[in-house]
Amino acid sequence: MRMLLNIRIPHEPFNGFVRDGTIGPVMAKILEEMKPEAAYFTEQDGGRGAILVVDLDEPSQIPAFAEPWFLTFNADCEFRVVMAPEDVQKAGLDKLGSKWK
Repeated sequence: MRMLLNIRIPHEPFNGFVRDGTIGPVMAKILEEMKPEAAYFTEQDGGRGAILVVDLDEPSQIPAFAEPWFLTFNADCEFRVVMAPEDVQKAGLDKLGSKWK
C-alpha cells in the first residue's frame, strides 16, 4: 500500500549531526534502508521536515519505516494512505456515486 510518510524533525539532535559532519552518511543509511519511492525535504512549522512516499505490504512494516526517524532524530512521523491516478480509476467511484445518491 502506498503511504505518504510525513516527518517533522526537531532541531536537536539533527543540528549535532550537521555540526559534526555526519548528517550525510546518517541520512543515506536511513534512505538506503527504506528505499522510498520519492523523498522530499522541506520546512514544516519553522523546522525541518521530510515527506516520503513509501510502499508497505502490510501494517507490521510501519515500525521499520518510523523507528529510524524516531531513534535517530526524535522525529514525529505520520502515515497517510495515498492513491495514484490509476488507483482512483480502479476505485469504482461511478458505482459509489450511484449507490449514494
